[in-house]
Amino acid sequence: MGIKTYKPYTPSRRQMTGYDFATITKKTPEKSLLVSLKKNAGRNNQGKITVRHQGGGSRRKYRLVDFKRYKDGIPATVIGVEYDPNRSANIALICYADGEKSYILCPDGLTDGIKVMNGPDAEVRVGNCLPLEKIPVGTLVHNIELYPKHGGQLVRSAGNSAQLMAKEGKYATLRLPSGEMRMVPLVCRATIGVVGNGEHNLINYGKAGRKRHMGIRPTVRGSVMNPNDHPHGGGEGKAGIGRPGPSTPWGKPALGLKTRKKKKASNKLIVRRRDGRAIN
Repeated sequence: MGIKTYKPYTPSRRQMTGYDFATITKKTPEKSLLVSLKKNAGRNNQGKITVRHQGGGSRRKYRLVDFKRYKDGIPATVIGVEYDPNRSANIALICYADGEKSYILCPDGLTDGIKVMNGPDAEVRVGNCLPLEKIPVGTLVHNIELYPKHGGQLVRSAGNSAQLMAKEGKYATLRLPSGEMRMVPLVCRATIGVVGNGEHNLINYGKAGRKRHMGIRPTVRGSVMNPNDHPHGGGEGKAGIGRPGPSTPWGKPALGLKTRKKKKASNKLIVRRRDGRAIN
């Protein structure tokens, strides 16, 4: 989708940009693939806030996107590209030859009328889903499985893609958008192409209200709070934080503290971290 600007009839409108929805070909969602979305405002089953700064927002329904794509050998036709309020990427509605409809992530270049297929016999073409062992080295892929038949878990947001760098033994080596090099089993599946809507990160929201419509509440700096509310709070005027480094509201180190478990089982599958360091 392209980006449109607005006439500056208010101060917030002057910098605001939005989507022009030029690539959207279907405006109403498929009712059979909609489910209600319950809001929890960042709270867990005990009612405690586990993710801060969430709540409110416009009502929306969840589109059941097929991340697994294990309906093999049956061609499907793209019958519409839709906006999805639940993710940064657009989604495409496809109809298989047997009449079943499904949503998939819409890669760049996929439009109405194009045929797509899943399975090891599918062509290496944008929108097709194949096992990594059938994909040539150097191909850009997205919606990548980490474990066979678990569905795509990697590289699903707008404008992203991973590159297949090598195939050796039972594993394929992928370069992820973060720069991390990671091994994934060759039997896992991936979809050919780059996820569409690459201009998503260029949008300027322009005013706080648009973030509230998305269900994102305000974030208050700790330095403007009182000492009983945040470790950075207190002091006369614009005071420093008074600590060796920044911390969370609960006194834990913030900004740079590594939280990944050192003995995590999948560490052995990471060839190179996103910071460029090799794994020993």
